[in-house]
Amino acid sequence: MTLGENGSDNGSIARYLLRHHLHVVTAESCTAGLIASRIAEVPGCGDVLHCAIVAYSPSAKEQLLHVPPETIRQHGLTSEAVSLAMALGAMEMTGADLAIANTGVADDGGDGDIPAGTQCFAWVFRRHGHAARDVLRSTGGIAAFTETRRFPGTRNAVREAAADWALARICHYHEQAQRGQGHCGPHA
Repeated sequence: MTLGENGSDNGSIARYLLRHHLHVVTAESCTAGLIASRIAEVPGCGDVLHCAIVAYSPSAKEQLLHVPPETIRQHGLTSEAVSLAMALGAMEMTGADLAIANTGVADDGGDGDIPAGTQCFAWVFRRHGHAARDVLRSTGGIAAFTETRRFPGTRNAVREAAADWALARICHYHEQAQRGQGHCGPHA
């Protein structure tokens, strides 16, 4: 079992998701399904893992997750703006309680001048009392958080560290969302 931040393991994270009734969708680019895979390692994960969407190419991000092409052009593929758009698209598609998104550069040969190991994340929580399918259209329906991290190591070490980081930050951002923090919809 993989350890996350503060020694939390995937089982602890899954139990947290269960305890707080959070159904998760992931929208993954650089991690290519590793975030969802980490959740799937835990017995009983079907109670929290709704689905995973791997949208590696720009066209997949646009077609599957409805990331606006202008967001990609303006901010670049490795950006918090694109990661947030991916999470919002996944949440809108599925009505999940939590959408986690990742995009980044695992090694050299990536996105222009972006250093290898750079990973952008988004966590979008549906606030209680908001209908799942209409959450993005209602003011205050979501709490959204983004961050960028840079991980050292080989291509796969970066991808694995990014998946672990995405899971390890769930509790932190969920607690902030419960305190009313985070960007709110409809245009987080």
